[in-house]
Amino acid sequence: MKETDKNAFTLKTLNKSNVWDLQENDVFRLWEAAEKDADLKENMRHYIDILRSAFDMEEVKIDKPEVIKKYEARGFKVGNIRVDENKKNLWAIKKRPIMRVTDLTYENIRHISAAKLMEVIDRNFGGGWDSLSQSIQDIIQSGFDVSTTTLPKDRLHNPGGMYEKKVADGFEVLEIPKGLWVEAIFAKEKQIIERPRTRFGVDEDEEIDIPNEEDEDLPEIEDHYNDTDEDDDYDEDKLTEESYRTTFDETPEDLDLDAVEVADDSEY
Repeated sequence: MKETDKNAFTLKTLNKSNVWDLQENDVFRLWEAAEKDADLKENMRHYIDILRSAFDMEEVKIDKPEVIKKYEARGFKVGNIRVDENKKNLWAIKKRPIMRVTDLTYENIRHISAAKLMEVIDRNFGGGWDSLSQSIQDIIQSGFDVSTTTLPKDRLHNPGGMYEKKVADGFEVLEIPKGLWVEAIFAKEKQIIERPRTRFGVDEDEEIDIPNEEDEDLPEIEDHYNDTDEDDDYDEDKLTEESYRTTFDETPEDLDLDAVEVADDSEY
C-alpha cells in the first residue's frame, strides 16, 4: 500500500481509515503534541473513538511495575496520556491485528498488502473464494483486483497459462487444494485514483455528482421496464431437470476449465 508520512498526522487529521497507518508509539506522540491544543479537551471523545477503531485501549488503574508488565506481556504499549488539565493518565494501547476475514473492513482494507490478504484468506478454513460471504468479498474488492481459477493441479502451472500471466503482472496468489484440483485466488492492490474537488464546503467522504452540460441536450429515454413482452410468455410446467445444471455428477472433461473472473461491482 501507499506509504504514508506519519509525521504529517495530527489528531485533527485522523480518520477511521488513515488511523490504520499508525502504530502504538505514534498514538502517544500525537497525543503529546496535541496536549496544548484547547480543541483537544472539547473533542477528546471523538479522537478516542477514532483511535479505538484501530487500537485496543485500556486505562491502567494501578501504576505498578508488575501490572504494567502484564499489559506488555499481552502486546500492549503503556504510556501517559493527558485526559484533563491537571494530570496524565496511564494507558495501555495495542494495534488491533487483522488475522481473520471478519477483521477486514472498508477502513482497513487499503492498509494491508496483497500478501497479507492471502494470509488472512488462507486462515478461513481453506474454503476458497466462494466460502467468503458477499459482504467480505465486497470489502476485499474495494481495495484489490481479484480473480480466481480452478484447474487440475497438473495443469495449473502450465507455461503461458493464467497463473504465469497473473504472477508476471504483479498479482499475489493463494493455492487451495481441492482433491485433484486446485483453486487459485489472485489479488493485486488497486491503484488509488485522486479525484479533484470542484465544490467547497463538501465533506471529503461525500460523493459528488457533477452535472454534464451536454446531458441537457440528450433525448428523454422512455421507460418500458414494466411493459409486458409478448415473447416472454412461457409455461413453467415445461421446465424440467434438464433446465438446471449441477457440477456434482460431471466429469472433469465436462467442466469448463476457463478462468472465472470475479466481477467487481462494489465501489470503494
